[in-house]
Amino acid sequence: MRELSVVGVRVELPSNQPIVLLREVEGDRYLPIWIGAVEATAIAYEQQGVKPARPLTHDLLRDVLAALQAPLRAVEITELKENVFYADLLIGDGVRVSARPSDAIALALRVGAPIRCAEQVLSEAGIVIPDEQEDEVEKFRESLEQVRPEDFAG
Repeated sequence: MRELSVVGVRVELPSNQPIVLLREVEGDRYLPIWIGAVEATAIAYEQQGVKPARPLTHDLLRDVLAALQAPLRAVEITELKENVFYADLLIGDGVRVSARPSDAIALALRVGAPIRCAEQVLSEAGIVIPDEQEDEVEKFRESLEQVRPEDFAG
């Protein structure tokens, strides 16, 4: 497993499909995952420090885990089958719960849990961005500053 960090979310044009971009902590590969608008909003809210008046689903799950004293230890993106990513939540002392990567990432951000990815998934879906294209990633990061969670509303 390789640890990843969340670069951010944005809407890909022309499809208007939200995407979350992850990057290897100790490496040069990026992992783009197309996600739903609700999950994109949840990730963007957390990254921007937006606190909704009422808890979102991911906030609720964070609070339930805390109340049960069952901490989220890590998120693992485990498989890619037919262009669908699969992930597990590692909770407490060895409990694994299957989850969509987008939900898992939104929860991991809320509790500060590490996000990991299977080497096989990174080999298959990861992309290396050559140095000359790093400004594209920088533009991506800059565009994240302009993104508002409302941008993901359908």
